[in-house]
Amino acid sequence: MRIVRFASPSGMSFGVLDGDGQVAQIEGHPFGTISFTGQRYAQADVRLLSPILPSKVVCVGKNYSAHVAEMKTGDAPSEPLLFLKPSTAVIGPGDAIRIPPGSTNVHHEAELAVVIGARGARHVSPEQVPASIFGYTIANDVTERDMQRNDGQWTRAKGFDSFCPLGPWIETDLPGLGKDPADLEVTCTVDGELRQSGRTSQLLFDVPTLVSHISQVMTLLPGDVVLTGTPSGVGPLAPGQRVEVTIEGLGTLTNTVAGADTTSTAGGAR
Repeated sequence: MRIVRFASPSGMSFGVLDGDGQVAQIEGHPFGTISFTGQRYAQADVRLLSPILPSKVVCVGKNYSAHVAEMKTGDAPSEPLLFLKPSTAVIGPGDAIRIPPGSTNVHHEAELAVVIGARGARHVSPEQVPASIFGYTIANDVTERDMQRNDGQWTRAKGFDSFCPLGPWIETDLPGLGKDPADLEVTCTVDGELRQSGRTSQLLFDVPTLVSHISQVMTLLPGDVVLTGTPSGVGPLAPGQRVEVTIEGLGTLTNTVAGADTTSTAGGAR
């Protein structure tokens, strides 16, 4: 089932996207039993937003060995390396990634994203993790590389508004795999040029390990998002470019790249 969050003339809602390109509106949020309102829209007549607004985005660094090697920042970690993105970094499909003023070294990072379900996750074992997962979506862990290097920690480099594109939907059951994303292709193109290509089978720490590890540190609430790390091939983005992250079985997340946003309004529709 593909869960979307969308804007229509009547406001923002959650819905289910079917194979005919129709969005069936649901009551309230999608966790638990889904109840349909009876209202349906053609996908072309609505705007897809980020499929969830998480309370937090928990990210994992250095989780593909080839990416560790290309970054030249030491050995692979012996346990998952965690950091956070603020909820205000989240944008949806089609929204613009905005380059911070004066920055010339903003990179894309294609990632599988895990969405936590209704029961949340606190002190769960790896075997218990599937029951805590609602589904999967696509993420781009946008990073200001100079700030990441100079600051010595990653909050500023990873936390700018628009630095966490998510979408275009949450897939609750991967075709043929159910809740198991053990071997999915992950790619990223910029203006049609292939930059990144990897498989989730190359993760140093798999999804059950990651979610279990995080849940020993902090409670994962329904709708929270876990980013699982990026394959090698990360590279710079510039205003005017188009970046596409594709994950097998999930689809493609597309965003444009724009210059700095100097307005004072934060968040937008997301």
